[in-house]
Amino acid sequence: MNTALLLTYAFTVFLLIATPGPVVALVINTAARLGPRQAMLTALGTNGASLVLIALAASVILTSKVIAPHVLSALSLLGCLFIAYLGISTVRQALGSGGHSDEPAAPRPGGFYKGLVVGLSNPKDILFFVAFFPQFIQITTDTRHSLLLLSLVWIIIDMTILGLYIFITLKLATPRQHRVISLTSGVALLVIAAMGLFYNLSAFWN
Repeated sequence: MNTALLLTYAFTVFLLIATPGPVVALVINTAARLGPRQAMLTALGTNGASLVLIALAASVILTSKVIAPHVLSALSLLGCLFIAYLGISTVRQALGSGGHSDEPAAPRPGGFYKGLVVGLSNPKDILFFVAFFPQFIQITTDTRHSLLLLSLVWIIIDMTILGLYIFITLKLATPRQHRVISLTSGVALLVIAAMGLFYNLSAFWN
């Protein structure tokens, strides 16, 4: 086993997941508004999305197919549009919640299904698994063993980091701060979507 390559992969995955993005924003918002159970379901949904993308990357590797750059850009573009929609919804919910008990309940910000969709829509995950993930396939001499090992490392790091985000949010956030967290998460989603749209539209034009 190529230990150096495995450590490089683990460090890369750590940076990718720990860096604030749509998944982190969704999980933090869910933890603040709905508590640990729904937040963990959301994290499991995003993890399930990662496994789907890993399966896609594995099929590309095992069949030696090449995905055209414009196809990747199109997938990322669709993901950015969905993240923008989610960001707008989150901001509207945060601005519309005044804390009065007679107001209608806002739609749930998270859950397994929404985590799955956001994970599948995450542009950086799409690009990582399809374009960057294959670079680490030589960790072992057996491709299938490498895919299994890389998947396990991803799952462990992913759930650990998202679990820490949930723990910190629940420990540090007060009920009065939940609205601020939701608003900040919504704005972060909009910024991420805008940057992704700009990047992918530039790729199409070039």
